[in-house]
Amino acid sequence: MDDRRKTDGQKNSGEPDLSDAELSGRLSGLGSAIDKVRAERRAEEKAATPDRTSATAGMTLAFRLGAEFVAGVLVGAGLGWGVDYLFGTAPWGMIVLLLFGFGAGIFNMMRAAGETGRKKPPQGG
Repeated sequence: MDDRRKTDGQKNSGEPDLSDAELSGRLSGLGSAIDKVRAERRAEEKAATPDRTSATAGMTLAFRLGAEFVAGVLVGAGLGWGVDYLFGTAPWGMIVLLLFGFGAGIFNMMRAAGETGRKKPPQGG
C-alpha cells in the first residue's frame, strides 16, 4: 500500500545510488526552475495590476478637457447675455455668442489634448 520504497540501508531497492554531486545538481536545477516560475508569476501579477499613475493622468486630462469645454460655453453665454443687455438684441446676441463659445470650447479641448499642435511630416519629393 505504501508507494514509497524503504531505504533503510538495503541496496536491492532497484534504484541506482546517486552521488552527492548528482543530487546537488538536481537540487540546483529544481531551484532554478522554481525561481523561473516565480518570476513568471510575478510578471503576470504585475501586468494584471492597473497602473495607478496612468489612470490618474487620464482622469486629470479628462477633467481638464471638460473644464476647457465648459469654460468656453460659459464665456460665450456670458458675453451673449451682455451684448443682449447692452444693445437690446435678445436673443440673437446670446445665440450667436453661445455658438462661438461652443466652437471655442471644442477648439480649446483639441488644443489641450494636443491634436491641433501636431505638424504634418514633410513629404519627400
